[in-house]
Amino acid sequence: MPPAVKFKKEEIVNAALNVAGRKGMDGVTAREVARELKVSVGPIFTYYDSMDQLRSDVYEHAKARYREFIEEGLRGPVPFMGLWRQFLTFASEEPELFRMIFLTKPDNCSGGAMEALRMSQDIARESIMEVYKMDAHQADCFFRDIWLAALGFATLIVTDDCPYSMEEMLDIGREMSLSICKAYKEVPGLAEGNYDAEANFRQLMGQ
Repeated sequence: MPPAVKFKKEEIVNAALNVAGRKGMDGVTAREVARELKVSVGPIFTYYDSMDQLRSDVYEHAKARYREFIEEGLRGPVPFMGLWRQFLTFASEEPELFRMIFLTKPDNCSGGAMEALRMSQDIARESIMEVYKMDAHQADCFFRDIWLAALGFATLIVTDDCPYSMEEMLDIGREMSLSICKAYKEVPGLAEGNYDAEANFRQLMGQ
């Protein structure tokens, strides 16, 4: 009679995710995951035919962890600024997972920064529509603009080259949020790309 399997599949994935959090996806090898579990590599291959299958599950769990960070931010008193803070916190606390999700081109057709942007838009859309009184398209455009700026800050964080404190980055986020929200409210057709940029700049300059 074969010996009972000691670990559940979820435990193996969580162990692999811990390895990825320290060493990145390249560090997710059978030997490293087994070392994390303090066993031989045998239990891993009870559930997985290859390490690529396990890495795929790790990637999905990393995205789920990112989603938890973002949803926590949206529960704050100012939902969008909570999201901004949590996005930067994720980059600071989980730099390798951040690299995996946002800064590494996926091997297959899914994944990568643009998929993460769409996922984040889906999470934040309703809150932005309610708080900023925007329709769905305006909310998505607003989020895209702010998120791309936040991605720049987060990249500085994970590359250990960020000269700004968290409070400074939050202040910049508030400035950008106000500016972009005001622009979408006051420039007709801006979200749809149907506006006269030159006329609006002349008006802004008092010409």
